[in-house]
Amino acid sequence: MTDLEKFLARAEAVLARIEGLLPAAHAAPDWSATAFRWRRRQGRGALEAVRYPHRIRLDDLQGVEEQKQRIEQNTRQFIAGYSANNVILTGARGTGKSSLVKGLLHGYADRGLRLIEVDKGDLVDLAEIVELVAARPEKFVVFCDDLSFESGEPGYKAMKSVLDGSIAGMPDNVLIYATSNRRHLMPETMRENLDARHDEDGELHPGETTEEKISLSERFGLWLSFYPFSQDEYLAICGHWLHSFGLDAGKIADARTEALQWALGRGSRSGRVAWQFARDYAGRNAGTMRP
Repeated sequence: MTDLEKFLARAEAVLARIEGLLPAAHAAPDWSATAFRWRRRQGRGALEAVRYPHRIRLDDLQGVEEQKQRIEQNTRQFIAGYSANNVILTGARGTGKSSLVKGLLHGYADRGLRLIEVDKGDLVDLAEIVELVAARPEKFVVFCDDLSFESGEPGYKAMKSVLDGSIAGMPDNVLIYATSNRRHLMPETMRENLDARHDEDGELHPGETTEEKISLSERFGLWLSFYPFSQDEYLAICGHWLHSFGLDAGKIADARTEALQWALGRGSRSGRVAWQFARDYAGRNAGTMRP
């Protein structure tokens, strides 16, 4: 064996060892699924099908009729191929923001709607996700739940770029729906008020830090705000869920006092608290779960 042959043999052996250390290529996404998660493993991201997506119905969401109507209309436009907006849902916790997005999948999956859930830490891959689905015939909503950023987080700039700040436009089959407890997605400080200035005409101009925070939320075309429920709204939601668990009107009326005590103990009258109370009360009173 010549020196060249020996060198080539050693090089092939080294390459074989290196290939063994590299992460395996991800399989193509299962496009028959209706819901996906973006997951990173060994430094690479991939779409993973969600086998058992949350199947909450839009009709189960009570007390948010206006928000439901507006996001449904936007989604119907999107599915039909008409212009539609990216959506930011902000406000009180437990009022149905995330459930509303999940309910859209249940209601419109048979018309081609698909949902991709992306964690905040993986938003740096947003452009890659958009490129991956751009040529597909389905309509994809990229769902970012409980979204908020601290200063300097890379996901902030990635989101901002995809929404409205890149040379590459958003494909017609992708929208972003995000939920947040913060209207401007980043924490606000008293210092920002000191940075504001007035011009000669008396107009107020926010400081650069505030402008940066507002600039991202303004890239969402549709803003939906959610507010804490009143006592009557909370009780109505409890009644809806108790009825869905098989309790009759008499037992639902008997549950009123306990429902209020449950909310008092949790310090909140939210849809989530109402759902949790109904599960507990129905279970203790032999309510039957809906299939």
